[in-house]
Amino acid sequence: MANAISGVSLPSLFHYKNSIIARKSRIRSFSIRSCKDVSGEGDGGEPLQKPKRLSEKSSWEAKDSEGKDYLYRLGSEADNMNIAVGARAGVIDDLFAGNFLGRDSDIVFDYRQKVTRSFEHLQGDYYIAPVFMDKVVCHTVKNFIVHLLNIKVPLILGIWGGKGQGKSFQTELIFQAMGVEPVIMSAGELESERAGEPGKLIRERYRTASQVVQNQGKLSCLMINDIDAGIGRFENTQVTVNNQIVAGTLMNLADNPNRVSIGQDWREADITNRIPIILTGNDFSTIYAPLIRDGRMEKFYWQPNREDIVNIVHRMYEKDGISRAQVIDIVNTFPNQALDFYGALRSRTYDTSISKWVDDIGGMEKLGEKLLKRRKNEELPTFTPPEQTMDTLLEAGYSLIKEQQFVMETKLSKEYMKNMDD
Repeated sequence: MANAISGVSLPSLFHYKNSIIARKSRIRSFSIRSCKDVSGEGDGGEPLQKPKRLSEKSSWEAKDSEGKDYLYRLGSEADNMNIAVGARAGVIDDLFAGNFLGRDSDIVFDYRQKVTRSFEHLQGDYYIAPVFMDKVVCHTVKNFIVHLLNIKVPLILGIWGGKGQGKSFQTELIFQAMGVEPVIMSAGELESERAGEPGKLIRERYRTASQVVQNQGKLSCLMINDIDAGIGRFENTQVTVNNQIVAGTLMNLADNPNRVSIGQDWREADITNRIPIILTGNDFSTIYAPLIRDGRMEKFYWQPNREDIVNIVHRMYEKDGISRAQVIDIVNTFPNQALDFYGALRSRTYDTSISKWVDDIGGMEKLGEKLLKRRKNEELPTFTPPEQTMDTLLEAGYSLIKEQQFVMETKLSKEYMKNMDD
C-alpha cells in the first residue's frame, strides 16, 4: 500500500513516464528530419535520387510552357468526365470489364443519358398530311446530305400556324415513320434563374442528337416546341438575358452547325455532326427577326385544309365505327374549329362511362384505396368504352361550343380589374 498512489503502482508510473519520453523523442526526431534542406544532398552528403519517371521518352509527365503536364491538359480539354465510357464492353479490354455485373458496369448509364424521344406510345393508325410530310422529310434529308449539294441549306425549319392544328403531333408521326430519334425540348426550358443556362442546354441537346447519329447510327434532330412562348416578344413582356442568349445560340448553330462548344477548350478534332433543328410556334413575328431570316430558317405555315381535317378526323374515329360520311357531317356541323377540338369532342363522350366505372368500384370515396392501395392480385372492374354514335358526338360537340362561348362572353377578368379597357 505504501508503493501505491491513488491505486497506481510506482513501477507503472515509471513505465508510463518512459513511454512518454520515448514518444516525444520520436516526434522531435521526425520534426527535425522534415525540416532538413532538400537542395540535393542527404544526411551523409550523398545526392538525393530524383523521382522515378515512367520512361525517359514518355510525354505524360512533360511540362508545357505553363508548367502543366499532359494529363492536366487532357482533362481540361475533355468534353466529358469519362462517365459516358465506364467499363463498357468493346471500349476497354474485356479482362477489366468482366461478366459478373453484365457487360456494362455503369448500370444506370442508359437511363441517365436517355434524353431522346421514342414513340412507342403512338399506337394505332394515324393520318399524316402529305404536304406536312414532304416539308419535314425534305428538310431533314437536305441537312444530312448538305455536303453533296451546292446550295445554302437552312439548318432550322420553323413550323407555325394556328393553335391546336397538330403541328407537334404531325411532326412526331413523321419521326416515327422515318425512324428518327429526336431530342425534344419545350419553351419551359428556355428560361432559368441562372443566366446562360438555357443557351448551354440547347448546345448540349444539339450535341446529344449528334451523338445519336454518330454512336447509334440513327437519324436524329433537335426539336423545340412553342418557341415563340419562350423567346417571343409580346406587349408589356420583359426581354431577359436568357431570351437574347437563346436567340443568339440558335443563330450561331445555324451559322456554324459543326462547331458547338459547351464550355471546353476548342479542339480541331471536335467536329459535331450537322443536326437539323425544327421549331414549332404560333406566331413567328414575335421572334427576333435575324433568327428567322431565310438563310437560317425555312418557314412553313401549317393550316390544314378541309380535306386534311376530314382525313385526320376520320382516321381518329375509324376505330369507333364512324364512317367518312358521318365525319364530314361532324366537320360541317362544327366548322372553323382546330383539330384538337375534334379530339376533345371524342374525349368528352367518355365522361358518362367513366362516371359509371367510378360507381362500380365503390364510388369516389374508394378511389384512392382502389386505384393506389389495392392488393397485388386484385383487379379493377373492366372499363367498357362508350359506343360512339352521331347523337353522342354532336351532343358533346355542342357542349364544347357552349363552353367556348361562355369563356369569351363572360370575361371574369373584368370583374377583378375594373379599369381594364375593352
